Amino acid sequence: MSESRSVYTAYQGNSHLFGGNAPYVEEMYENYLANPGSVPETWRDYFDALQNVPAADGSSAKDVPHLPVINAFAERAKHGGVRVVGARGADSEMGRKRTAVQQLIAAYRNVGARWADLDPLKRAEREKIPELDPAFYGFSDADQEAVFNTSNTFFGKDTMSLRELINALRETYCGTIGAEYMYITDQHKKRWWQQKLEAIRSKPDFSVEKKKHILDRVTAAEGLERFCTPSTWGRSASRSKGARASSHRWTN
Repeated sequence: MSESRSVYTAYQGNSHLFGGNAPYVEEMYENYLANPGSVPETWRDYFDALQNVPAADGSSAKDVPHLPVINAFAERAKHGGVRVVGARGADSEMGRKRTAVQQLIAAYRNVGARWADLDPLKRAEREKIPELDPAFYGFSDADQEAVFNTSNTFFGKDTMSLRELINALRETYCGTIGAEYMYITDQHKKRWWQQKLEAIRSKPDFSVEKKKHILDRVTAAEGLERFCTPSTWGRSASRSKGARASSHRWTN
């Protein structure tokens, strides 16, 4: 590696394109770009061949004179450094609200299930979760009809009013289905759940037969869970022994 580097260093020092000749070649190339007829024919042929070499981005774009670009930057530098212009007033406030809307969407996806309506007897009080309250992000009643970009959701609209968005989020994540999926690390699976839930707002339209099938499977799963629960093993064993004893007496 060191040998190849030394060879390259020697080439840089001896080649007519490098070393002390570099400024001269650069100036000649600049003159060629401005006016190809201003350089000797041998150099013009050499520079013409360079124009057939692909650009750094792989395109076939031709090189342009560098000096005007350099002079333009030098002129800008004379007038002071680059100034950063920040948004002020209404533009700044609207930008803050757009960010807040995305935070609100993320909050419902993460903890909206904790407000889900899972208690048919309404005995448990809903816990306080400030992140699910629009006021937590600085929204007021005056913002309810403001329209925001919602293209990162699956509600079927690229823009929605704040009121409409909040209703859609609560229907999806705070209804009778409590969905928790944001812990999933696979982004494709996570987006799959978002699409399935938000597209129908957690209200699937199943046929009667489909509902009966789901009820049958849920009932079977619950029965299996009860049978496998350790606290029921003793009672199950007693019932089994009692059944065998009764069977023995009836047999005799």
